[in-house]
Amino acid sequence: MLEDPATAAPSPTAWPTAYPQGYAVVDVETTGLARDDRIISAAVYRLDARGEVEDHWYTLVNPERDPGPVWIHGLTSEALEGAPLFTDIAEEFSARLDGRVLVAHNAVFDWQMIAREYARAERRAPVRQRLCTIALSKELGLPLPNHKLQSLAAHFGVVQQRAHHALDDARVLAEAFRPSLRAAAAGSVRLPLQECLPLTEWRDTAAAAPRIGRQAGSHGGNGGTSGYTGYSSYQPTSWRPSRKRPACPYPNPGRYEDGKRLKQGMRVAFSGDTSIERDLLEDRAIEAGLHVSTSLSRLTSLLVTNDPDAGTSKVVKARQYGTPVIDEAAFGQLLRDVEPASER
Repeated sequence: MLEDPATAAPSPTAWPTAYPQGYAVVDVETTGLARDDRIISAAVYRLDARGEVEDHWYTLVNPERDPGPVWIHGLTSEALEGAPLFTDIAEEFSARLDGRVLVAHNAVFDWQMIAREYARAERRAPVRQRLCTIALSKELGLPLPNHKLQSLAAHFGVVQQRAHHALDDARVLAEAFRPSLRAAAAGSVRLPLQECLPLTEWRDTAAAAPRIGRQAGSHGGNGGTSGYTGYSSYQPTSWRPSRKRPACPYPNPGRYEDGKRLKQGMRVAFSGDTSIERDLLEDRAIEAGLHVSTSLSRLTSLLVTNDPDAGTSKVVKARQYGTPVIDEAAFGQLLRDVEPASER
């Protein structure tokens, strides 16, 4: 891709000596967000010290279970049935990561999914540091409307071709990371590197989850997740101090519709335990431009719950009002591509 000289920072002649010598830009698509969810595709763009692409690699991965929200990532059981297991691609994946800083958009998520897959395979990922492009964009003070990948890409004139496809997402991120890295070098900005601590042991609690070829249900156009039971046994604490949330700046566009994107301004309520910290999930929703509501009313656009059969007041009201209900995994995937609010 040719960079727009108006947006791309020039490559400085004096490159910071403390900067890493190479990067691995990574994107993984998964069956969901929980600790027991699995990688179903992975892509790596290897970059040199100054962000130039050296090569790229992509693979499907058989998760040995239900593929999760197919309507988001498009990977069906049939598409994944003949794919290699993670243990089959672990060595090649390691070769792509070895000696490099892992770069990803919301890097903690990609790193955690990768680390868990290696732990299941009784191996360690050869990654010592990671760099989140969200954190880097904040360090650079980029004038982005939000922290979505498409906003970062648009800032640098990078065109997305296949959203939620690991290879294209990794390409987009690599092309947006290069000018970001050059801008950081030109300004002698300290890169927001984080240490990667690999898991040393793993106990899989999703043994009962449906496996590919014999899952309990299919993912049709109604956006359901029949048979998807791979949630973590981890239970976060039920008590949380109250946090003052900023007011949502967008009008409520109405209810969420199955098979469509979330839209900024939608009112989202949560019910029951979540497999990742509720505060983190709510923060991600707010950053995406959604209105997180502590109660459920006729104005609520969507209820997120891992137990739609529970008798909680929110679930009961959702049934009464006809409020759409989805699980945490599907919500996490939808958060990656929220539609901008309509201009007033």
